[in-house]
Amino acid sequence: MKKRAFKLIVTAGPTREHLDPARFISNPSTGKMGFAIAEAAALKGWEVYLVAGPVSLSTPKGVKRIDVVSARDMLAAVRETLSSGGSQALISAAAIADWRPKKCSRQKLKKHQMGNVIELVRNPDVLRTVNSQVRRKILPPAKLIGFAAETQNIISEAQRKCREKGLEFIVANDISEEGSGFSSDTNRVSIVYKDGNVKDLSLMPKKDLAGIIVDEISSLFL
Repeated sequence: MKKRAFKLIVTAGPTREHLDPARFISNPSTGKMGFAIAEAAALKGWEVYLVAGPVSLSTPKGVKRIDVVSARDMLAAVRETLSSGGSQALISAAAIADWRPKKCSRQKLKKHQMGNVIELVRNPDVLRTVNSQVRRKILPPAKLIGFAAETQNIISEAQRKCREKGLEFIVANDISEEGSGFSSDTNRVSIVYKDGNVKDLSLMPKKDLAGIIVDEISSLFL
């Protein structure tokens, strides 16, 4: 494959959904898996864009980084990067918040102002939205790949998400398993393909897994 043959967009890390300037909804994602994928792809000479939530990791060499905060920020950055077209793929390795507070105060809320209930609204699903807009030709064609971080019914949930979001494949893992959680340097996953087939992988460093995932993406363009 020629250098810079196609473009890979990787989302990584958590998103933050602010209630006020001092408080937000988020998750423990460190971005390690997404950053490892971006690095592995860049080493192959791909054009790599890394859409990163709030993390402290250094940008891999040769990678173009776009920092975002919220799920809506991440979707906007992904759409803008995809819009230039060409042979491209999007892998959503980020742990994107499903919900956000309905209202975000510009000032820090006092305890007596907050009450006992925070009203939430759904965030847009990045992959589902991109798939819909690709199908409607609002966005140019792209290969879509996802991650499924689950604690039960791992494979069936991954198969459902792969089907419903129009993915080529999805990387599924049990985040409750030792060595396979958000902050770990290792991961054990199953790759679930759009035809329903499953490839189970052993526990390995995330950097090694990143190389396997990049090879799987590369095969989509052969």
